[in-house]
Amino acid sequence: MASLVELLPKDYGYVAIVLVIYCFLNFYMGFQVGKARKKYNVPYPTLYAIESENKQAKLFNCVQRGHQNSLETMPIFFMLMILGGLKHPSTSAALGLLHTVARYFYFTGYATGEPKNRLKLGGFHMLALLGLMLCTLSFGFTVIKQPANL
Repeated sequence: MASLVELLPKDYGYVAIVLVIYCFLNFYMGFQVGKARKKYNVPYPTLYAIESENKQAKLFNCVQRGHQNSLETMPIFFMLMILGGLKHPSTSAALGLLHTVARYFYFTGYATGEPKNRLKLGGFHMLALLGLMLCTLSFGFTVIKQPANL
């Protein structure tokens, strides 16, 4: 009986590596939010600063929002990488790396305090997600077309 690893496509390891790289990006963003909490005096458990109470609320909120948005899209990204990578591991890994780099620029652009800056290079994450959706659809149709194992 073959092990699970033997059943995976040869290049599937790249998918796993890109997912871990994204985890490191997530940790980086979380640390940046922690630093911004201290810098802009926003104590836990406050999620967003209120402008009437904190003159620098917008600056903190932009850092927080950049990280929060990445957390909101992370389950979608992971699911598409894991499933799409089963049929298209190299393509999924490349798209995942594009997504990860774009999310870095999305976060750093947002953290400037000008929300529109998140889309300069950060907008490419949507293109990567679209590509991953196509990889996952291709995987799904391949599974549907498989003959039934009786």
